[in-house]
Amino acid sequence: MSLHEYIDVLPEVKQALRDGKPVVALESTIVFHGMPSPQNLECAARCEEIIREGGAVPATTAVVEGRIKVGLSREDIDGMLARAGVLKMSRRDIARVIAEGGDGATTVASAVIISELAGISVFATGGIGGVHRGVWDSFDISADLPQIAQSDVCVVCAGVKSILDIGFTLEYLETWGVPVLGYRTDEFPAFYTRGSGHAADCRVESAAEVARMLRAKWDLGLRGGVLVGCPVPEKYAMDEALIGDAIEKALAEAKAKRIHGKESTPFILEKVLEATGGASLETNMHLVQNNCRVAAEIATAYRAL
Repeated sequence: MSLHEYIDVLPEVKQALRDGKPVVALESTIVFHGMPSPQNLECAARCEEIIREGGAVPATTAVVEGRIKVGLSREDIDGMLARAGVLKMSRRDIARVIAEGGDGATTVASAVIISELAGISVFATGGIGGVHRGVWDSFDISADLPQIAQSDVCVVCAGVKSILDIGFTLEYLETWGVPVLGYRTDEFPAFYTRGSGHAADCRVESAAEVARMLRAKWDLGLRGGVLVGCPVPEKYAMDEALIGDAIEKALAEAKAKRIHGKESTPFILEKVLEATGGASLETNMHLVQNNCRVAAEIATAYRAL
């Protein structure tokens, strides 16, 4: 089986991989499901620009009409936006979307899979999925977590949203041997806020330090990813009490309306956006851009080893 049967790599990305240049993978849910228009396209374009400024090549991932894309052209994006039914695509959905010739926007799990298939070692996102609150009743655990545990990809994020059970999420990652690094912080970040009250496994001060850890881990055959938690820049961090109250009310409404599974997170985030008067969207945009900046530094440092 040849991967060429399923995957198209944008020429710029293909050349960078051939030349050993740093590449940073991105997900595409931010464009098709994560943000309203026009902020979705503005943020996605700025993320790619920041990665280029950091000396790396961006590679946004998706499935377009049944083809895995590593690097999206503007034509790809416009075509997906014009067609109805772009699926929010996790691991379980990839084969079906390909077989049906459909469109799929990558989540963290599917983007990590595509990154590893393409030979890309660093991936940037906003926040990862995790263990949901009330997990003992729902057994709702994001596919992001086991995928990070089994793929040799460094995932740079702003932690997990506090709509999730952060403590259980970190316990899950510890069980599966995923190092959780705090980038210039002792605490694991909670997406909208800089701290969660939960400690990261260790604090790192530079991209070079992360790169050395990646090399040692994978050279030793210790399979699986590394999670780097970057706090949202202080200027854009939200008030913990404000965001906490908004989340609690959104969770209660979701429970009352029996909204669960993959539909719960978009519903809750929309309610948080309403409750914060749009401030949570600005925070979201700035934290993912900051993650892209750090990811480009890590990819560059890793390639330099």
